[in-house]
Amino acid sequence: MKIQQNTPLAPHTTFGVPATADELVKVTSIEEVQETAAYLKEKNKQLLILGGGSNILFTKDPEGLVLLNRIDGIEVLGEDKNGYTVRVGAGVIWHDLVEHAIENEWAGIENLALIPGNVGASPMQNIGAYGVEIESVFHQLEAVHLPTGEVHTFDAKDCQFGYRESVFKRKLKGQYCITHVTYRFTKQPTFNTRYGAIEQELERMKVRELSIRAIADAVITIRRSKLPDPKEIGNAGSFFKNPIVEEEVVNQLAEKHPLIPSYAAGEGMRKLAAGWLIDQAGWKGFTRNNHGVHKKQALVLVNYGGAKGSEIYQLSQEILEDVREKFGVTLEREVNIL
Repeated sequence: MKIQQNTPLAPHTTFGVPATADELVKVTSIEEVQETAAYLKEKNKQLLILGGGSNILFTKDPEGLVLLNRIDGIEVLGEDKNGYTVRVGAGVIWHDLVEHAIENEWAGIENLALIPGNVGASPMQNIGAYGVEIESVFHQLEAVHLPTGEVHTFDAKDCQFGYRESVFKRKLKGQYCITHVTYRFTKQPTFNTRYGAIEQELERMKVRELSIRAIADAVITIRRSKLPDPKEIGNAGSFFKNPIVEEEVVNQLAEKHPLIPSYAAGEGMRKLAAGWLIDQAGWKGFTRNNHGVHKKQALVLVNYGGAKGSEIYQLSQEILEDVREKFGVTLEREVNIL
């Protein structure tokens, strides 16, 4: 176990704001996570786990030890007439897994192409896009219980998946380090093209026969046209969740805003488009000094270079308050704030 001292964290996050780890360790195996857990217990230290660093905003330096999860590997555990069971290291880059799945004709995550971050975050966040969420292909995960060093296995029920939620963001927050995620991919794809602009993009691409490759390519094109590349402009993708409200709330809003988009979200509930609300409130393209709201996607807050996390957080707070005042809807941040 090699601990680095006073390590800058900006290179390990997609927002790229300044922060420093007093101590940092990189792990590549379950055993190294267990060794780290023992060190934490011995020294009575706090722990922050970073995967791809694509869903966190530092407003201050973290206390204690920062763990970079770099556990690698993609292993086929089994195959039957319907599909494949595949175990993946939590440190694998998510889009690399999507590409690997497409190359091997494993269907189920093609709509989730180009989502930033690592595999370990996929069940923690229940990542989703274009009508697909990770729980649809999730089988189980393995995680080290940090207080004891024991390896525990969680199935879908144990994870308590919700909209961009899991038990690891709530009840068990900070108690586990996910080491591997096992997925169940199918041989016969169910093509999901109803969300976003996928159908229009497929038509523009002149796709005559649907395939998981074609859908992934369409998603990649759409995402690149709307979302800034973190390598060029610091960001964490969608900063806010789409709020889920009662149908009556939507009906009342529609009286004043007839074009307000909403989507079914369970009995008596509708999902509003947070990006639309922010755009209508006038924030899309807003710039203050070296940070702001992306000009093509109101859900994305950006660091144009040199911004502090506290400045971006303050901007998000102003947006929350303005949307609440104008629409009576309370947005929730999707990005983790430290």
